[in-house]
Formats: sequence, C-alpha cells, structure tokens
Amino acid sequence: MLQSRGWMLATAESCTGGMIAAACTDLAGSSNWFERGFVTYSNEAKSESLGVDPALIAAHGAVSEVVARAMAFGAIRHSHAQVGVAVTGVAGPSGGSPDKPVGTVWFGFQVAGLLSSEMQLFPGDRAAVRAATVRHALNRLLALLATTT
Repeated sequence: MLQSRGWMLATAESCTGGMIAAACTDLAGSSNWFERGFVTYSNEAKSESLGVDPALIAAHGAVSEVVARAMAFGAIRHSHAQVGVAVTGVAGPSGGSPDKPVGTVWFGFQVAGLLSSEMQLFPGDRAAVRAATVRHALNRLLALLATTT
C-alpha cells in the first residue's frame, strides 16, 4: 500500500527496540517503502532524535498518549517519510504502576497528515507484550492505509 502511493514509512520505537523496523525490513523490497527507524528507548533519545518536548515527558510520562503522538510526528519531521508509526510502553516484567501496568502500550500514527493514537493493554511476559505490540502496530497501520486515499 505504501509503495503504490509512493510513500515511505518511518518508525519511532521505545518498548520494541526496533522490532517493528526489523519486521518491515525482513521483507524483500522494503527499501522501496521503508525509510528509517528510530529506536528511542531513553527519554533523552525521544527528545534528541524525535524532538519530543521534555516537558511533555515530565508532565505525562514517556508511556502516554501525548508522547506517542509526538514520537509519530517527530518520525515524520526528522525523516523523508510520509507515514509514521510510534510505540511507547511498559513491556515488563518491572516498570509498571497502577495507572500504567505492565502491558500498557501507546501507539501513535501519522498517515496522510492525520495524527492518531490509541492505547492497548497486552497480556503476557515481556516477549509476548513486545510481539503483540509489533503485530498491532503493523495491522493498525495497514487498516489506516486502507481507509486513506
């Protein structure tokens, strides 16, 4: 779908550590539609590489809707891509809180200039949460592309 539109994809990943980019580049010919991936695991990396305002992270936490949206926007702004997907979450086994338990993942998408976000709570251990995050990010991206003209 990206290639047919002449669009490129950029990823901005925290909790998946580049797994979305890896899944994309596992496909032969992905250089025709995959532009780059940002692995921004630390808060500083989110700010330095994607331009996420540190005040947003301080106010809402790295695992939040506003940060996921800022990451998706930053992936577009700091690349030559037209489509961006971002993920930030708590993969576990530690790091969870009552407000953001292990398995909480925020997604940010920017497709055709439209920015959207959503949260999912995935069950399982670290590997399961990360794998579910990759699947959901790519499936949701495909759904968004299918509804975009």
